[in-house]
Amino acid sequence: MTIKVVRGNPTPEELAAALAVVRARAAAASGTPSGAPREPDAWANPARLALSRLPAPGPAAWGRTYWPS
Repeated sequence: MTIKVVRGNPTPEELAAALAVVRARAAAASGTPSGAPREPDAWANPARLALSRLPAPGPAAWGRTYWPS
């Protein structure tokens, strides 16, 4: 990426700030995440449903469905 200053005489700090903004906008537009890859959310893991015990079959099984084990 090449940036050319057309007018003015920016200080190194001003140029660094402008470059940081341009890079952040370019990264947001391209969809590339910044930093390390994120770990998948535990709520999105379908295996978490299989880890819980199923209620014992019987006439009152529906009432035990939402009680913690």
